[in-house]
Amino acid sequence: MMSRVTDTPYRLVDSAEMLDTFCASLKGEKWLALDTEFIREKTYYPKLCLLQVGVPGNIACIDPLALPDLSPLLDILYDRNIVKVLHSCSQDMEIFACLKGEIPGPVFDTQLAAPLIGLPEQIGYANLVQEMAGVTLDKSQTRTDWSRRPLATAQLAYAADDVRYLAEIYPAFRQKLADMGRLEWLDAEFLACEQIDRYLRKPELAWQRIRGVDKLRPRPLSVLQALSAWREQVARDKNLPRNWILKDDTLSDIARMAPTTRDKLASVRNLPPKSLERYGSTILDIVKAAVDTAPQPLPEHRRRVKPTAHEDALADILQAQLRVLAARYEINSTSLGSRKDLLALVQGDEAIPLMHGWRREMAGNELLAMRDGQRLISVNNKQIIISRTE
Repeated sequence: MMSRVTDTPYRLVDSAEMLDTFCASLKGEKWLALDTEFIREKTYYPKLCLLQVGVPGNIACIDPLALPDLSPLLDILYDRNIVKVLHSCSQDMEIFACLKGEIPGPVFDTQLAAPLIGLPEQIGYANLVQEMAGVTLDKSQTRTDWSRRPLATAQLAYAADDVRYLAEIYPAFRQKLADMGRLEWLDAEFLACEQIDRYLRKPELAWQRIRGVDKLRPRPLSVLQALSAWREQVARDKNLPRNWILKDDTLSDIARMAPTTRDKLASVRNLPPKSLERYGSTILDIVKAAVDTAPQPLPEHRRRVKPTAHEDALADILQAQLRVLAARYEINSTSLGSRKDLLALVQGDEAIPLMHGWRREMAGNELLAMRDGQRLISVNNKQIIISRTE
């Protein structure tokens, strides 16, 4: 645990002059802590409402709604000589993807890195600060409306804390990884955070977000894929949440029924009358065109079949081996892989996180060797022993 941080004052930046002054104060920095506040309950695209940037002793809450131009700040954020430190960066990166069409790398994500120093996978920011700094954060502004002006003092203090402690934690966090020889283990995952396709997905791939697609037969799957692509494009064009156009369940019901007339479409239980009136003809045209079209193939991880008894047993063995490996590296086994991952591995699917990056180096290769009969498992004095075959 690091020592308790000081209460560095923050500044509210809401004019061009203040932005220029703050950006000048960051000259020469090698890294900075970054966070955003946004809303998207009523829109497809996230609306950026606040940017928090900080280094030790220098914190700013930047109001993009008051500034006509963010270019001085964006020049810094997109400078590849400056590491951007975030916690759970995906939603923040999506904002920049929509704002500028590219990602402000390089990125260091403390949530992705946390398992490598023995913290839980997917740890929240408040829990990270508690673990690393011994500070309990105020959570009262979690559901606040960041678009309303003026911003209250409590809102700004809450927002500033999101980078205040991140800026204090990062050096100790990084040093601990270096001392453990694990600093470079995350390079591939951090680089993946910069891939624009992660955040600006093509409409024709929107169906992959919908639950239950792996249970559909080819014909309804083809219809669902076409309807999903159409809905995604409409949501983008109108800047509305996709479920405001049609809900996932409604798309799935239409895909299964494949209605050919307006009356049959109207019988879909979850289809609102207003949606029928607005989109009915278009939906029928899409269904008609899709029913005789071959669907896109399911991703490998969605093609699972029910495991046999032997596959279940082998997954149990791999899970025991995974726990042994995790204990060796003083890491939680769930940070390496889930039972679902192990069943996928048993069934020959290697397109899982366990088979990539540091997880593969730490455990994946050994699990593959066990699966393929190159390792033996035994018990000695109540200890599980993993050994190589002759």
